[in-house]
Amino acid sequence: MRHPLHPALVHFPVACWSLATLADFASPHWGEAAWRPAGQLLIAGTLLAIPALLAGFYELVRVADDSPALHDLYWHMGAMSTALLLYAISLFARLDHSTLLAPGTGAVACSALGFVALGIGGWLGGKLVYRHRLGGDTIRR
Repeated sequence: MRHPLHPALVHFPVACWSLATLADFASPHWGEAAWRPAGQLLIAGTLLAIPALLAGFYELVRVADDSPALHDLYWHMGAMSTALLLYAISLFARLDHSTLLAPGTGAVACSALGFVALGIGGWLGGKLVYRHRLGGDTIRR
């Protein structure tokens, strides 16, 4: 595979989680019209994160062991794993079996912290592509 799959897949969970956070902050004003889609977006984002994560792991093993990008790559993985964990906690905090409930303060706080982790991880992902040129000649073929 000449073009990495991971960068193509990450847009979906990033978009879903970002919109879910926005909807969470809109829910005190708009009520169920905002918090219900936020929950649905959290479900979609969390499920769509799994293939993105797996593609990232697949591409990780193709990075040279002596690559200067590894430091940033591990921080990227940590930030994105933290985002996944925080958004999953936010999702499960608003579920009653399979019914979505209005988010409490803890669920909204996890979304907000997840968004921060998502931003840091995204910035590091950009650094991996644009500074370290991962996805190009630095990946073993």
